[in-house]
Amino acid sequence: MYYLVAPQYTVDVERKRALYVPSKEQENDPNRPMKIAVVGRPNVGKSTLMNQLVGEKLSIVTSKAQTTRHRILGIVNDDDHQIVFSDTPGVVNAAYKLHENMMEYVSTSLQDADVLLFVTDTLEQTMNHEGTLARIKKLNIPVLCLINKVDKSNQDKVAERIKYWQEQMPLAEVMPISALHRFNIETVWNRILHHIPENPPYYDKEEISDRPMRFFVSEIIREKIFTFCQKEIPYSTQIEIEQYEDTVHLISIRAVIIVERDSQKGIVIGRGGEMLKKIGRQARIDIQKFLDKKVFLETFVKVDKDWRSSEAKLKKYGY
Repeated sequence: MYYLVAPQYTVDVERKRALYVPSKEQENDPNRPMKIAVVGRPNVGKSTLMNQLVGEKLSIVTSKAQTTRHRILGIVNDDDHQIVFSDTPGVVNAAYKLHENMMEYVSTSLQDADVLLFVTDTLEQTMNHEGTLARIKKLNIPVLCLINKVDKSNQDKVAERIKYWQEQMPLAEVMPISALHRFNIETVWNRILHHIPENPPYYDKEEISDRPMRFFVSEIIREKIFTFCQKEIPYSTQIEIEQYEDTVHLISIRAVIIVERDSQKGIVIGRGGEMLKKIGRQARIDIQKFLDKKVFLETFVKVDKDWRSSEAKLKKYGY
């Protein structure tokens, strides 16, 4: 077991920071928000980390891999900074057109980032996508290599992973964390603030993301499908919000769950509609918490054959 105490390692951060050169975009546009990209392979805890840093549950968190499909921005303000975190889909070797589009989000985040949080865990032996790793090594920005899930490992294994990633990324700051238990999250925050200048707000200080509420409602519903459905079903679904009506005392939502096959539709609905009721019931509870208002939620299921492999359909669904 890895004991969650102060880390026994040192990083020559001043030497490393001196090697980074601000981009012309940073120098020429002082009003541009500081962007922190969160990148890594699926299921290493990127979304849990971003939710902890932002202080809101903006990204889906499940035990299944590849739950994040979009680039999700989370906005954090203090007296001197506005920081925009960018949670990205897990780095994968594309099997569907959808995966290709997801990797485009990763590429854009790397291009825009002022600081990179590269998230790995104690089980990952090496990066599963060599092209992305090579690109990260060439970045001219501060990189924090965060070894997550140390609470599930032991001291020797964590020390071995720290040494490995220090050798792989000699310019990065490597540190162990547990996003779930907030171990070393304060240290991560301090290192981020160390690397960025004071900057005026770009987004409204009341905003927590650049995404509309409809998006987060659809993500909550999709999270419940990941929770209750097995195998390929969660990966084959897309949520469309057909109606979102916000009145004084109630928000009325009509959501359509898109699947690829008639057989998948039957599974999502379940015997006597029980699975669909379960998904809707649990989603409504979390949506009400997120929106802090009473919600009426209707859910339906529709088949759109092979939508993950069609460029036109992916564009229709916002990918």
